[in-house]
Amino acid sequence: MKFLPLTSRNLREIYRDPIPMVFGTAMPVVLLLLFTSIGKKAPVEIFSPLMLVPAVAVFSFGFLIMFSASLISRDRQTAFLTRLLMSPLKSSDFILAYLLAFFPLSLLQSIVCFLVGTILGMAISWQVFLVLLFLLLVAIACIGIGMILGSLGTENQVAMGGSILMVIISLFSGAWMDLKMVGGIFKTIGYALPFAHAIDGSRAILKGSFWSDISMEFYWVFGYALISIILGIIAFKWRMKQ
Repeated sequence: MKFLPLTSRNLREIYRDPIPMVFGTAMPVVLLLLFTSIGKKAPVEIFSPLMLVPAVAVFSFGFLIMFSASLISRDRQTAFLTRLLMSPLKSSDFILAYLLAFFPLSLLQSIVCFLVGTILGMAISWQVFLVLLFLLLVAIACIGIGMILGSLGTENQVAMGGSILMVIISLFSGAWMDLKMVGGIFKTIGYALPFAHAIDGSRAILKGSFWSDISMEFYWVFGYALISIILGIIAFKWRMKQ
């Protein structure tokens, strides 16, 4: 538990400036209201609240990539991490401290999406907890990707990389279109990444699917979450040796 004091400090850093947190939670609300309004005028299933809530939640996690990458990059370029390197903390402790600091924000984003979805007419059952598990796993993957970016890039590079990843999530996650229907490179790239699997699995659970129907989606997202954290630790350790 040596990483807990650093986690506490990171939490203070994150919430000291409320604008990113407000933006990260307000944007999903705006998107849900916008696309639901479009769905009422053009009744397409993908714009129904049940389909939109997982999609908007996963898309909003793209902000976690930018926020986490920005924080660790800023800390890395100051004397803060240099001083901490004199402590007995390991690279895994550093990454865990940053990961846990952003976990409450990811949970808040998910809860906000479900609350707004409920107001818009989405039925809620106990299965929502399974969906939350899916969403939090992909949130961990996004934070891990942010850790990798923040460990390797400068603040300017992180901003550019985060923006590119937001576009990738938007185009290849299947949030706004059916990747299986579109096919081609969109389907190939989309299902090579975790975002489409998280959205498909979450939607299937909300529609009443069983574990056997979504187990492959779960393992895919879990694998990405695990690999991103491991790579984040490796990238941070390598950079701190430079």
